Amino acid sequence: MRRPLVAGNWKLNGSRATGAALVRAIAGGIERSRAVDVMVCPPFVYLAEIAAALQGTGIWLGAQSVSAESGGAFTGEVAAAMLRDVGCSHVIVGHSERRALFGESDEVVAHKFMAVRAAALQPVLCVGETLDERRQGSTEDVVRRQLEAVLQRISIEKLGSAVIAYEPVWAIGTGQTATPEQAQAVHAFIRGLVAARSARMAAELRILYGGSVKGSNARALFAMPDIDGGLVGGASLDAADFLAICSAASGKT
Repeated sequence: MRRPLVAGNWKLNGSRATGAALVRAIAGGIERSRAVDVMVCPPFVYLAEIAAALQGTGIWLGAQSVSAESGGAFTGEVAAAMLRDVGCSHVIVGHSERRALFGESDEVVAHKFMAVRAAALQPVLCVGETLDERRQGSTEDVVRRQLEAVLQRISIEKLGSAVIAYEPVWAIGTGQTATPEQAQAVHAFIRGLVAARSARMAAELRILYGGSVKGSNARALFAMPDIDGGLVGGASLDAADFLAICSAASGKT
């Protein structure tokens, strides 16, 4: 059985003080015997301090983005090896906000995925459609294109313990949430795309749902057979809500 994962994406929020307090509250509220993996993804500037605060908690540290380059004259960029050096185990690639606001193409996202893999880190690959694309009935076409951009460049074995996060763009930060059935349908579609290459990889692959996940809707979402946890935005900044989501995910096992 796939072990659930709940990842908190703090985005452009927080301070040294609030980040430390949030980590203390999360670590203090999670049972050590929990049946769920937990990760937090702070802004770059706080990664080292949060890494120190997470020592001994069993909570993973993730980065929100990464450069496709391994080093050189790329002012303002952060390489995957640097993220590993400060204690990250995972890196989010292809988040819809990176695609929409910073112009990251499918090709750029694929190169970032490969850079993360080359640094022995685990990518969290985000895919998902806009509201217009859903209304046009293009959800599967969009998700297929985004996923295939990566799968065409790697062997299926390279997928390894990477994570895929389905994020319907229309549900991110809007208060709207895909129904459990809508989310399940796309998760099953993603797993089917991977299964066409490797049934074993598909069975092992963790696919998270991201899109206004909250303590109040997490249990219904996570009850779906192909939803293996959540990539959580705003609710990850509230310890009580984030812990409620983690508790809901624990109920899958």
